[in-house]
This record gives sequence, C-alpha cells and structure tokens, in this order.
Amino acid sequence: MKKFILSLFASMLLTTALWAQSQTQTPANPVDVKVKFAKETIDFGKTKFNKPVSVDFEFTNVSKEPVIIETARASCGCTTPTWTKEPILPGKKGKITAGYSANSVGPQNKTIWVKVKGVDQDKELHLTGQVEN
Repeated sequence: MKKFILSLFASMLLTTALWAQSQTQTPANPVDVKVKFAKETIDFGKTKFNKPVSVDFEFTNVSKEPVIIETARASCGCTTPTWTKEPILPGKKGKITAGYSANSVGPQNKTIWVKVKGVDQDKELHLTGQVEN
C-alpha cells in the first residue's frame, strides 16, 4: 500500500510539472504564434527637429502557413507605417517600416499596432528616441 501511495504521489507531481511547463510556453500574445519580431522596440537615437527617421521592424513567419499583415497603424499622424503586403511564407521574413517625421522636440515614444490576418489581438511595437533643436 505504501508503494502505491508513493507512486500515485509521484504521478501527480509529474503531471503537475508537465502542466506547469506547458502553461509557461504559451505566448502572451496570439500574434507570437504566427510571427516573431527581431525587436519589438527600436530606439532611433537622436535626430534633429524636422529631420525624419525611418526604422524597420523585421519579423519571421514562425507558423506552418503563409501569414498576411492586414494593417499597421500608428499612435499619431507623425508616424507612418508601411509593411510587406504579399503573404509571407513559413520561415520567411517580412518587415514593418516606421517613418517618423520628428516634428516635436523632446523624448519620443510612438506605438504601432500590427494586425495579422486570423488573429484578433494586435501586436504592439514601439519606436523611441530623442528629437533635438
């Protein structure tokens, strides 16, 4: 009987450990199941007032089917995102290019929301930097 209880206890511990491991491997954002961004925040550094900057948020299709970026929208009109329009095949790369007009002096933190087809939740990317006179 003692061996039975010990083996039952060991089985419960193993089951709990496997369940906990599967829970920690679940991505926080469903987009992460389809695409993986090299960087989710890019700091463009310092730029002069009204000297536009542009950065690329590169990503890889980590799913087993083609991925389509439906839209990318910015937190303000001073940031203009463009993106790869054609389907990105599994294992291939695409990019979101964020152009920023630098029309405001001081520290900057702009957000870009990316909508992947078939995923309800948007992916949030950040563009940061400093605009000086």
